[in-house]
Amino acid sequence: MWQELSIQLQSGDIRALARAITLVENAVAGYDTFLEKLPEHKTNIIGITGPPGAGKSTLVDALIGELVTAGKKIAVLCIDPSSPFHLGAVLGDRIRMSDWYTNPSIYIRSLASRGSMGGLHPMIIEITYVLKAAGFDHIIIETVGIGQSEVEIAGLADTTVVVLVPEAGDEIQTMKAGLMEIADIFVVNKADRPDADHFVKNLRLMLAPSFNKQEEVPILKTVASKKTGIDLLAKAINNHSSTANTQRKAFLLASKAWHILQKLRMKDLDQRSLAQEITYKLTKGDFNLFSFINEVNNRSSV
Repeated sequence: MWQELSIQLQSGDIRALARAITLVENAVAGYDTFLEKLPEHKTNIIGITGPPGAGKSTLVDALIGELVTAGKKIAVLCIDPSSPFHLGAVLGDRIRMSDWYTNPSIYIRSLASRGSMGGLHPMIIEITYVLKAAGFDHIIIETVGIGQSEVEIAGLADTTVVVLVPEAGDEIQTMKAGLMEIADIFVVNKADRPDADHFVKNLRLMLAPSFNKQEEVPILKTVASKKTGIDLLAKAINNHSSTANTQRKAFLLASKAWHILQKLRMKDLDQRSLAQEITYKLTKGDFNLFSFINEVNNRSSV
């Protein structure tokens, strides 16, 4: 099954791509060997992140248009937040990108975060490698938009774009320690609103003493709903990806290896099973969180 699927995937079969993603997403037996044998194309991974309401989906939609016009083949992964109780998700981001459904150069897939604290899908790294094997030029990943915890995108994307709006104001102070430090490119979206220039000026002042990066982080103004500034964003993304050094590549690969190994070490633990165990212990009236954690940890290490 896996060998045939690999051949179909590399030939550009969209149905095979969709099936491969589903099988890898659900860690079906043999998926690890399948991934190991896939060829890796030089695909640029673009992470789009930022707080809720910044216009990330609209920006992605506009960026798709710019890249496709340049003759590029694009894959888009939209991550939607999952319920903390049943782990389901609406998966509605694709509705905003409906113009691209029938375009043969574009593949759009919605994924649930499944409780991942990084604003991403637990199998996001593996899924991106499936997309790489399918020969896409760019993979765009739009994160959930939950704030400071989504810094995980910095360990996955070749270029991380942080999207803000002029009204962010004091919110930048709370984001500075995490989300603000991962940006390779800043985008101030909805820049036709009042005080956009003042916001950009303050953002530059804030970045100046806070970063030790060799090059200044670009700050671009866009109005995604009007496609304004998107050409400059696409150019900045291409410039950044073309100047990536060996140290940056090593960091990205080490980060991916770390997350995958961490997940493999935890594969015998399931949140729902833990919840069932805790429910039983609560009925007995003798539950202690740390005693329970030590019990599970000792059981896992045997």
